[in-house]
Amino acid sequence: MMSNFGPRDGAAAGSQAEASSLFSQPPASAVSAEKGAGRSVLSVSAAMALAKSALEGITVRLVGEVSEVSNKPGYKAVYFTVKDASASLPCMMWNNRYRSAGVELRVGMLVELSGRFTLYAAKGRMNFDVFSVSLAGEGNLRLQVANLARKLQAEGLMDPARKRPLPYLPQTIGIVTSPRGAAVHDMLRTLRRRYPVARVVVAGVPVEGVNAPRALIEGLRAVVAAGAEVVLLGRGGGSFEDLMPFNDERLARTVAACPIPVVTGIGHEPDNSIADMVADFRASTPTGAAEAVVPDRSALVAQLDARLTALCASVSARVERERQRLAACASRPVFQDAHMLFSEEALTVDLASDRIRRAAAMATERWAVPLEHAAERLHAALPRSLERDRAALGRMEDRLKGVARTLLAPFENQVALSAARLRDLSPLTILSRGYSITKDANGSILKSVERVSAGDAVSVLLDDGELACRVEDVAPHPARTASDAHDEQSTAPKERRV
Repeated sequence: MMSNFGPRDGAAAGSQAEASSLFSQPPASAVSAEKGAGRSVLSVSAAMALAKSALEGITVRLVGEVSEVSNKPGYKAVYFTVKDASASLPCMMWNNRYRSAGVELRVGMLVELSGRFTLYAAKGRMNFDVFSVSLAGEGNLRLQVANLARKLQAEGLMDPARKRPLPYLPQTIGIVTSPRGAAVHDMLRTLRRRYPVARVVVAGVPVEGVNAPRALIEGLRAVVAAGAEVVLLGRGGGSFEDLMPFNDERLARTVAACPIPVVTGIGHEPDNSIADMVADFRASTPTGAAEAVVPDRSALVAQLDARLTALCASVSARVERERQRLAACASRPVFQDAHMLFSEEALTVDLASDRIRRAAAMATERWAVPLEHAAERLHAALPRSLERDRAALGRMEDRLKGVARTLLAPFENQVALSAARLRDLSPLTILSRGYSITKDANGSILKSVERVSAGDAVSVLLDDGELACRVEDVAPHPARTASDAHDEQSTAPKERRV
């Protein structure tokens, strides 16, 4: 058990000096004369009080291993014992101090204590009154890891329900580990031996040191980007401090959020890190991690052989069953003589046909005489009826012709007059009397000489054809010009006298 003095070392030294002087010079009240002796002695109470006052003035920091712990409900303090190779010390710590320390004491833990010695005079027992407790050395790291594990577990990152199954026959396997350690060679050797057809992508990163967690995270991202279907995260054995990069919170969250399954093989069997807890599968060693993601080649071949044998046996048995079923079907009478399949139906059809023929003959005989009588009456009645209808139809035709002539006569006269007028007004009739129609080059009818000039091409339409002509001279008609002038004067407004 290691010990050292705290900040109150000077005060403690002074208290020790005072204790020495007090032991040499006890208080007068505590001195009693001993018969037959010329020296003073202390009572038990005085001696215990003197020792208690001397010890309680010293604050001590010490390190020891917890050997006993008593933390029972109802107690106001936690009682435990620390020891080293040659001594042990009973300790007590009030509950409020114990809860604020955040350390749950267990047997075997190495702890660092700060406190003072105190005496319980009634029992003559010395205890160490603990002010604070913390894990010593590696124990403090383990406390941090334990707190992080509880935090991540509360968030559900260690829930078995979120862990994904490993692919059965991965085609691409990623490895994130140190490129110089034995772990990478163990994993590669195992993968080549068990499943040589797989493509392996290796991200060589440092696995120790301050920058190791960040490098491990980048390695995981790199193998995922390279198309890996499953990734191996591992390293060889080492101390607890060596494995601390795998207890990093950022690495743990990256492993939990990885889009492909992560298999860890970190250290040896006793080692267990935060990355192991959040990974989809944890193997005890790097070799075990490689074995977990791929099947054994010999076992796979044996499994395929067994399945082939079972498949052949199953197919043979199925073929034999179907052959027996086919033979049983072929032996049935219906397949021996196909007519037997419809024999009953054919007999039924024959019987029905016979009944229909007899019924038709009986019906024909029963209705033959009435039909003959009806035919005779019909032959006798038809000529007379047709003659009457023919005479009525002739009379109606005569009446209709008379009415039609009466109705059409006015319209025939009107149509003849309209046709004569149309004939008189037709341009063709006018052309037949020697007149012609003249058109310009655009096909427009010329009504005035002012619309053409000498040299223009015109066409002249006659009764029996068309002439293509060219104008040599334009001479307005004098009578037409005088008439136009007279019309203009007559149409001009005149002054009205009042």
